[in-house]
Amino acid sequence: MFLQREGVVMYRIRFHGRGGQGMKTASRILGTAFFLEGYEVQDAPRYGAERRGAPIFAYVRADNQPINERGIISQPDLVIVADDSLVGLPAAAVLAGVDEHTLLLISSAESGEMWQDRLNFAGEIFTMPAEAQFVGAACTGAAACLLGDISPVALEKAIREELADLGDAVIEENIVPALTAYKRMQPYRGRVQTGIAINANDYSKPGWIDLPFEDARISAPDIHASANSVEVRTGLWRTLRPVIDYQRCKGCWWICSTFCPDGAIPVRGKIPEIDYDHCKGCMICVAQCPTHAIEAVSERLAQEQEVLS
Repeated sequence: MFLQREGVVMYRIRFHGRGGQGMKTASRILGTAFFLEGYEVQDAPRYGAERRGAPIFAYVRADNQPINERGIISQPDLVIVADDSLVGLPAAAVLAGVDEHTLLLISSAESGEMWQDRLNFAGEIFTMPAEAQFVGAACTGAAACLLGDISPVALEKAIREELADLGDAVIEENIVPALTAYKRMQPYRGRVQTGIAINANDYSKPGWIDLPFEDARISAPDIHASANSVEVRTGLWRTLRPVIDYQRCKGCWWICSTFCPDGAIPVRGKIPEIDYDHCKGCMICVAQCPTHAIEAVSERLAQEQEVLS
């Protein structure tokens, strides 16, 4: 076990990712690793409807004293981003509350210097490419090293504990990228600094809006305009893109279009098309296509191919 830093206040860590990338599990692994090193810990996710590809975040607090803070982390010491497309998405709030004290860790093929220039960010940014399948494990391993108070032994034990129900094969598959990312960040070990204590007396109440209670007949949901859901581009959530191979497509359009939960496969002349503005990448169409004419392609690779063409 590492010796805890004398006078440590608190680590406040925020994970940002998309539904299905394992950010909830990543926060639990990091929290368990802290606990194994003797820390008091909080870890919890925060998200709305559970939808694949939708932005979510999870947080971890760790201290060598009892933790009295609750709720979201508004002044993070470390922000971990599993999908760099979230950085520019306002709903993801990746940069909420960050300052020059905050360290950003982004899963990206681009350099930290490029992101610093793009964001005009005063703090440090580290980047790390990671396989989409194991991005959660890789982010956790890199974060554990940057924090400096978690050993590889505690990290591995935390993975084994949190993934115990998934079997030995899955556990080993996640340990490898986690420890690889840990070693990658070894030159920067311990770069995350703990935040200042937050005084409850300085708490500013949010500007609550008191809504009058109304009879259900008045306040029940109303639809004021038809077809306005088209304005919500849910395709921005996608990490995998379904692509139709029309040479293999047999025209059984009623299968893929019927099973699509979002109606994102319109049919024109018995030929199915995919509405990429609203396809969330759930891959149900890939699983249901009887001729295997729909393939799952990495969204990043698909966009790169579009630019080249």
